[in-house]
Amino acid sequence: MSNEIQIAQQELIEDFDMFEDWMDRYQYLIDMGRRLPEFPESYRTDENRIRGCQSQVWFVAKEQEGRLHFEAISDAAIVSGLIALLLRLYSGRTPKDILDTPPDFVTALQLEAHLSPTRSTGLSSMLIAIRRFASEAMRAA
Repeated sequence: MSNEIQIAQQELIEDFDMFEDWMDRYQYLIDMGRRLPEFPESYRTDENRIRGCQSQVWFVAKEQEGRLHFEAISDAAIVSGLIALLLRLYSGRTPKDILDTPPDFVTALQLEAHLSPTRSTGLSSMLIAIRRFASEAMRAA
């Protein structure tokens, strides 16, 4: 049975398939990042920073009616695009769906092959943070 995240991953993969080369995909990522919602200055605290990212990344999770909602921002354009991609997939989803759905999009989009090692590490750090928030929400439930 497919869940909302699996469907969103498939749509994301189809979106990226529209682009012939990686320069266009990078531009698409950057454009996604530019459309991130405003991130409150009050959230840019040390406890909201994601470790393992070369650029500055702030990440906040809130639970509302059994679903996790994420807000995040980075000071780097491509990383902001990766954040937008993650928010599209995971924000507004249930903790169970987050934990039950492997991040297949990373392999399908060949992100490891096309991101610098530090950006790949940052993406992994953000995915770990999302899964940690989901685990904590399930334990608290």
